[in-house]
Amino acid sequence: MDREISVKSVWFQDENIFIQTRSGEERSQPLKWFPKLFNATLAERQKFELSPFGIHWPDLDEDLSFEGFYTYSKL
Repeated sequence: MDREISVKSVWFQDENIFIQTRSGEERSQPLKWFPKLFNATLAERQKFELSPFGIHWPDLDEDLSFEGFYTYSKL
């Protein structure tokens, strides 16, 4: 997947992180895959920056790519 994914929202629910694209598609991943996010407070999770390619949490030094929501899975 080499295309830019246009994300309009990010939220947390039931120990998962969700994204919604501008076209309305939703994807999620379990927070337990990302210990920094899993152990963060809600306030820390809410303080993120969006780029054309992903989500960055400056205070947590954590990054997730949008592409990962389409291609990443832990076995």
